[in-house]
Amino acid sequence: MLEKIQTLTSQAQADIERASNLQELDALRIKYLGKKSEIFAVLKGLKDIPETERPKVGQLVNEAKSRLTHLVEDKNLALQKVLQQAAIAKEKIDVSLPGRGVRRGHFHPVTIVLEEIKKIFKAMGYLVVEGPDIETEHHNFEALNIPSYHPARDMHDTFYLKSGELLRTHTSPVQIRFMQKNRPPLAIIAPGRVYRRDADVTHSPVFHQIEGLLVDKNVNFAQLKGTLTYFLRQVFGEKRRVRFRPSYFPFTEPSAEVDVECFLCGGKGCRLCKNSGWLEILGSGMVDPNVFLAVGFDPKKYSGFAFGIGIERVAMLKYGIDDIRLFFENRAQFLEQF
Repeated sequence: MLEKIQTLTSQAQADIERASNLQELDALRIKYLGKKSEIFAVLKGLKDIPETERPKVGQLVNEAKSRLTHLVEDKNLALQKVLQQAAIAKEKIDVSLPGRGVRRGHFHPVTIVLEEIKKIFKAMGYLVVEGPDIETEHHNFEALNIPSYHPARDMHDTFYLKSGELLRTHTSPVQIRFMQKNRPPLAIIAPGRVYRRDADVTHSPVFHQIEGLLVDKNVNFAQLKGTLTYFLRQVFGEKRRVRFRPSYFPFTEPSAEVDVECFLCGGKGCRLCKNSGWLEILGSGMVDPNVFLAVGFDPKKYSGFAFGIGIERVAMLKYGIDDIRLFFENRAQFLEQF
């Protein structure tokens, strides 16, 4: 029995040393150290061996198991090292290759246009002011001459909150808040997000506006037209055609829409401009006397003009973008162009 164990151990040692891969080694481990192995069978058969031989046989079997276990572990480490070295050799990095550049961030086109517009008006002496996105009906409608029964409220298609407040439909409430705390003369622009239930290639439920307001003695429509003409020429250049046409807004009288020649079709008519050749870019007009009365200004003493500019509309014209939804999809390929 002792000789058989020694022979079996020598054979197992030779087989383990010859193992060339992990699968073969695992098969040998099961063969020589598993529960169905010959060594394990010897342990189970100790009861059949004379008592005088049992200690020697048991000791030899345990030594054989321990030796073979260590041999398997050492061989496993050696084979793992060979695999690792092969993987390293295969995946070797060529340090002479040029490195990958870090992907740079870019300003969003809306941010670029917003900052440009602010710069133009600040150069004309306008102050930049801001206000809350969540507004009261008074500031968003009533103080701007839009009472509850006024049909213009339907045009705004407002998002109302459970609190009774609303998401502002324009940044004109900022003008009301500013006039309540300041006296003329004043010239401000109010940039910010606004919210309306509207969505297509030229409209978004969330977009950006800049409202402008100038109040002083003897302000007239010619000054409004001169201001906006100068602004549009600064943004789009001298060649872009611009037109003023009569319109209606509850908070201005008289009122005018300002359109810019469609950049996509050059004024011939397309889906973007709805075949008109023109794109509406801002609304404007002389401040209605009722708005002055709502903030405590004397409309017989003061006059003023106001205007609202859609930032996305300006960006679409400036960069030749034909779908407003691109501004909100956060595609890196789109944003990297600016």
